[in-house]
Amino acid sequence: MSVPCVRVPVEDGEATRERLAERGVLDGDREIEVEDGDIYIPVTDADAVADDYDVVARDAAERDRPRTPAEILGYEPTYERLGDVVIVDEDDPATAQAVADAVMASDVPCKTVVNRASKVRGEYRVRDWEVLAGDGTETVHREYGHEFLLDIADVYFSPRLATERHRVVTQVDADEQVVDMFAGVGPFAVPMAARGADVVACDLNPRAVEYLRENARRNDVTDRVTAVEGDVRDVAADYPDWADRVLMNLPHTATEFLDTAVAFAGDDCVLHVYDIQHESDPYGPAERAIRDAAGDDYRVDVLTEHDVRSYAPHELNVCVDARLRRM
Repeated sequence: MSVPCVRVPVEDGEATRERLAERGVLDGDREIEVEDGDIYIPVTDADAVADDYDVVARDAAERDRPRTPAEILGYEPTYERLGDVVIVDEDDPATAQAVADAVMASDVPCKTVVNRASKVRGEYRVRDWEVLAGDGTETVHREYGHEFLLDIADVYFSPRLATERHRVVTQVDADEQVVDMFAGVGPFAVPMAARGADVVACDLNPRAVEYLRENARRNDVTDRVTAVEGDVRDVAADYPDWADRVLMNLPHTATEFLDTAVAFAGDDCVLHVYDIQHESDPYGPAERAIRDAAGDDYRVDVLTEHDVRSYAPHELNVCVDARLRRM
């Protein structure tokens, strides 16, 4: 039977499937197929697919649906996958355990199920986890053709930001000089290096830097990623006026580091500044902080004001992309 399918290169298949599932247009009743380096993902409504996707009509066989946690529980549980670790977020211990048992009994690819046991906290932005089933919190996450080894107990990582990371990464040209001020395990730095950029990637968390170096090796970009452990404010003196692009993905406090970002900036530099603000003025605080930090040395042009996601009631996680050009 001919149905609409999104056609993308195989290396973009998993990220595309996840994005289509988030939009509610993935056709789970049809088989996903691979042919000549492309993957064909059936969708329920071609008109609901983002314009940047190639949608084609194609015969897609009906699939034998796997046994899902919802079929076991009788309701649709909320969880997310990070590699082969499944993360639930339940306040009630009995409910959390029931979801974990159902996930393990289902056909969901999974080795461990964990429940969030604390909020993100501390200077390393990690949280506590309760292991409900399985063993081990280290996993490999795959995103837009790259893979990232990480341990969720030791580092911060959000698979929900894959689309945002891809938005920024695709702006990077070969031979750019990029500073990733809060790099984590490398989900921005590694794909930027894969596009041909030279990346200085900093993080305060020593475990994150260990994984960053390993992920650079796994993705064959070791020669273009300089991983630096420590406070990024101590690194700027080694790279004055160096960067064509500076990434500041530390939403609660990134604006406090803008003086450092400007110290990295060359004559023409793009800043990606992440912030969390009230919906009444989501971009203004970051834009004003950028202009204050740039002072009279740079002309500031705001390129993009972008909503990343809802963070809390009436609060938004946003990104302001701004270009600095030396006066």
